[in-house]
Amino acid sequence: SHILRKAGYKVGLYTSPYIYRFNERIQVNNREIDDGVLAELVEIVKPIADKMEDRPTEFELITAVAFEHFRREACDVIVLEVGLGGRFDSTNIIRDPLLSVITGISLDHTAILGDTVEKIAFEKAGIIKDGAPVVYGGRNETARRVIENIAVERGSKFRCVEHSEIKNSYTSLRGGRFDYKSFDDVELSLLGAYQFDNASTVLESVEILREGGLKIDTGAVYSGIKEAKWRARFEILSNDPTVIFDGAHNAEGIEAATASIKSYYPEGRVAIVSGVLADKDYCKIADSISRVAGAVFTITPENPRALGAVEYAEVISSLGVEAHPTSGVEDALRRAVEYAKKHSCPVFCLGSLYTYSAVVDALSKAKD
Repeated sequence: SHILRKAGYKVGLYTSPYIYRFNERIQVNNREIDDGVLAELVEIVKPIADKMEDRPTEFELITAVAFEHFRREACDVIVLEVGLGGRFDSTNIIRDPLLSVITGISLDHTAILGDTVEKIAFEKAGIIKDGAPVVYGGRNETARRVIENIAVERGSKFRCVEHSEIKNSYTSLRGGRFDYKSFDDVELSLLGAYQFDNASTVLESVEILREGGLKIDTGAVYSGIKEAKWRARFEILSNDPTVIFDGAHNAEGIEAATASIKSYYPEGRVAIVSGVLADKDYCKIADSISRVAGAVFTITPENPRALGAVEYAEVISSLGVEAHPTSGVEDALRRAVEYAKKHSCPVFCLGSLYTYSAVVDALSKAKD
């Protein structure tokens, strides 16, 4: 989205879930949809939905609102994030996309998508359309084979990230830098060691979009990646002590986040505030967290699918790590900050994205 905007296109962006404010899910050129416009479009979509025998879901309604907003704004290019899976997702009605992108595949939403990597990859590959190119950015070879086979069946050009080509990578809490194929000295503002994989996926995507006729100059590529911001992914929220939020909410994401913690803080163990949903692989999540944590302060996310703070703390304690259930985000942060100051270490907030706004608000309140 940032690269395309830098290249001079009017870009619509649709994401889920929202991180801090609902409106951020629907953006044009990095501007969130206005409250008044959002209300107006809901009023247009609602009576149509009410007449439907097969009543649409909330996500389907929001998708319809987004599409109408992008139509009115006359966007040149739209970046659509799938809500869940791919094959049956409401964003998947686009018949002739410029490009389909599939990132890492992990065992997540298994009750809906399937209980094996092959089944989940099949559902994700449902976004591949006849003749439309596809990029796979993940490292799982089983998933790659499934996706590539479906691409071949549909006559779609298939390209995957060549991870061995990610070279000279360097990352600190001020940003990162790496080389990928013909792109040298690419700068990243986004933190986290996993961002090199993500940015390489973007670079592969840019090449395919160029081959498809989009004019994207090299300057737009470099400045777009450098200036890209994203809330809740290894985001520094405070510096006294250092408080970092990473909304990794499944086992693969947590593993990537903890690997990044090790790269930034190889010498010591950190304070962690964490809440998870009960339908995630929370035992595996707890195992990853236990490898970097000096102490964990657990919370119950405000979600009907949440795992209770007490049960979560018991799982972590069973791994030999100090764990304390708390009454909520404010309590957890207060105790984690006290621990961090006493042990001269940072605080990491890991887990459900549904806790992000509460963490930001609690830190703001503490400063006031």
